[in-house]
Amino acid sequence: MKRRDFVKTSISASMLAASASTMGLASYNNLFGYSPDAPYDLVAVKGGEPELMFDRAIASVGGMKSLVARGQTVVVKPNIGWDAAPERAANTNPKLVARIVEHCIQAGAKDVFVFDHTCDTWTKCYSRSGIEKAVKDAGGKMVSGASEGYYQTVESTSTKILKSVKIHELILESDVFINVPVLKHHSSARLTMAMKNLMGVVWDRRYWHNKGLNQCIAEFPLYRKPDLNIIDAYALLKRNGPRGVSTADVLYPKSLLMSSDIVAIDTAATKIFGSEPSSISYIRMADENNIGTSDLSSLNINRIKI
Repeated sequence: MKRRDFVKTSISASMLAASASTMGLASYNNLFGYSPDAPYDLVAVKGGEPELMFDRAIASVGGMKSLVARGQTVVVKPNIGWDAAPERAANTNPKLVARIVEHCIQAGAKDVFVFDHTCDTWTKCYSRSGIEKAVKDAGGKMVSGASEGYYQTVESTSTKILKSVKIHELILESDVFINVPVLKHHSSARLTMAMKNLMGVVWDRRYWHNKGLNQCIAEFPLYRKPDLNIIDAYALLKRNGPRGVSTADVLYPKSLLMSSDIVAIDTAATKIFGSEPSSISYIRMADENNIGTSDLSSLNINRIKI
């Protein structure tokens, strides 16, 4: 496959409208309030199980066919960084990841790949998180991020610190990139959200810590913005992140966020966590780089309560 463009635009109204006219989809979307004339910039769902919240969110923006065309290749990037069971909330909920894979396949995707450059041993992370089994059962394919050979060097003249970065080939070659972090506390960056989760698609992340973590987090989307961000806030690691110590660290907001704007979704997630977006340095830096907006009042937000 040829290397594709690194930065993609957000989902257009015309794409959503075209998808909404798909046989059998329009009535489902209309049931949940989707309007092709006024597509949502951000969807916030609360009160359901991970699968149902995703179903409702994706329906409200026209369904997965608004993003994934038949025959395309999709890469889904959850947080699978830690050798921890799902109830610890250190990784993305496996039920949510499976449902995303299912929707991509139903939309006609040729292949749906799932990977992370893990912190703990990758085979243990993939297995104990429950994500490997969930993805395979859903028809997706797990790929390792543990070998430097999977990464290609890309350079940029638009960044201050990240002048070059080794990015996993799936991110460079796939047609659609879906970013699915879990919302949690982080000891260095304060919070793991959509932008922070992108550290799992690069090889040399130690460089980020050494040269300026927040600035690097804010600059990476200049290389490749996800086409869709979905933040798992069903279970929330409130302290002792990014790994957590026990289930005593976990709260259950039972929420989900969805947006193509990576800055907006991180801003909203910060509020779910109970913090102020202005306290998260990389949100401010990314906003200043015009990667997205932190002004939620300017957005068309669909709030769904189940």
